Amino acid sequence: MVYESQHPLVKHKLTLLRDKRTKAKKFRELIRELAMLLCYEATADLGVTEIQVETPMETAVGYDLAEKVGLVPVLRAGLGMVDGIWEMMPGAEVWHIGLYRDEKTLKPVSYYNRLPTSPTVEVCLVLDPMLATGGSAVATVDILKRWGAKRVKFVGILAAPTGIQRLQEAHPDVPIHIAKIDQRLNDVGFILPGLGDAGDRQFGTG
Repeated sequence: MVYESQHPLVKHKLTLLRDKRTKAKKFRELIRELAMLLCYEATADLGVTEIQVETPMETAVGYDLAEKVGLVPVLRAGLGMVDGIWEMMPGAEVWHIGLYRDEKTLKPVSYYNRLPTSPTVEVCLVLDPMLATGGSAVATVDILKRWGAKRVKFVGILAAPTGIQRLQEAHPDVPIHIAKIDQRLNDVGFILPGLGDAGDRQFGTG
């Protein structure tokens, strides 16, 4: 399933993110804010357990998260999405998977993997601002499933139809939560109209 956000705040902040005049500091802030909003939607089906809590007035029924969540930012662009989500779920674990796209073949190349020996959470959120060719997303989910992850979700900001199709064909059980589905890829695999290189724009290296 593909979930394209219809939230007005997501649409507004994405517009600011796209603007080529947006400087790196503001760009990072927008990435963080969009990640929080998209995470809110992506975690709507998390399981909870009922608990009792003492208010200043009396006992009330409350709820505690029943499922542990792992955040898996794809280096390096995915790093900017972590802090906002971590604020909302401070108990989440964070691991890193490093992939880069070979500019000639457009295929992902793995260079870093920092996962525990075995899964310690029930749900993994793969974080990557751009779902372009889909190669990095598929490779990341491949790694997580081989590791033993049972539930995986992809959370991104922009997606191209090519990337969505590739991820769905390889992993039809992985929901895709995205701010916007854009039109297409250009001849070097960048999303159009897109927002440029999300990593470069975050870290001021473009």
